[in-house]
Amino acid sequence: MAEIANRFTKRSRAPVLFQEGDAHRKQRSATARFFAPKVVATRYRQLMLEQSKRLMKDLRSTGRAQLDSLGLELSVAVTAEIVGLTDRCSPGLANRLSSFCNEEQQSSGRLATFTRMAFALYRMVRFFLCDVMPAIRSRRIVRRQDIISHLIDQGYSNREILIECITYGAAGVATTRELIVVAAWHLFDRMDLRMRFLNGDEIDRIAILEEVIRLEPVVGLLYRRAEQNLLLDNNGRAESISAGTLLAIDIRAVNVDPAAAGVCPYRLDPDRRIEDHRFPGSLMSFGDGPHRCPGAAVALLESAIFLNHLFRVPGIRLTHTPTMTSNPLVESYELRGAIVECN
Repeated sequence: MAEIANRFTKRSRAPVLFQEGDAHRKQRSATARFFAPKVVATRYRQLMLEQSKRLMKDLRSTGRAQLDSLGLELSVAVTAEIVGLTDRCSPGLANRLSSFCNEEQQSSGRLATFTRMAFALYRMVRFFLCDVMPAIRSRRIVRRQDIISHLIDQGYSNREILIECITYGAAGVATTRELIVVAAWHLFDRMDLRMRFLNGDEIDRIAILEEVIRLEPVVGLLYRRAEQNLLLDNNGRAESISAGTLLAIDIRAVNVDPAAAGVCPYRLDPDRRIEDHRFPGSLMSFGDGPHRCPGAAVALLESAIFLNHLFRVPGIRLTHTPTMTSNPLVESYELRGAIVECN
């Protein structure tokens, strides 16, 4: 919906998610200091460790927890620190952020459309008053190392900051939670993979997670417009694509193409080597090009730290597998209801 959104931002800056060209490159370069792998490994590691230990302590005290709820709590804490949503005047940030990715019933009719618009406006106002505005006020007084402080320095208005907070916040929370659950599901299912995960170092753990998300990309489709005329090879038949054509890129199909993933592309293989060194082990799961997900390093590291703590809890076991549904709004799957128990 980038083109629809840009119609409403002609008098202001478009969100970074919808920017193109020089404007997008400048903004991504300016915010790279929050997402670079070295920065993530040093600045946010302690927070990830502390939150993971806290969640494991709660799990051991109750003996039971819902896995996606644990993943949600962790991803919200990390995302809030990066974006700057740490001045909450009321609890419930996790629900407010995740509500932006909830798919609503697409009923037809004027009343249904008005109701959806009213609820969307309510969610934005609630998020702004409870989370964004308190953060803006405090950072106008004292800047911090976060996205909101950066946007204030760039002269962004309160409205523009709100949209960026929704963009970074909702994206960081929704996708990381699913990665944590799907990776845990695979590790519970395969003892050999779990032992390798626990016995390896952090590089090994992240490599396993990249292979999991290659096979199970959270976002299954990406939409892009061709910037120039293209000539594609469609099974030996030339197919021309005109500039400006809207393309739906099937990430799941790309990631299991033998030409990209190698032999046995449907097998979860931690020793897999991607021949094309331009691509990471996750292939297209975090996108590619100028709009590649900036938070890839964040998602992988916090998932690795959390799962390393989870699988060291005595007697940890999966007593109820998750239910999988799809979210057409962000072209992703959702895993809910997975229950873990421990001694």
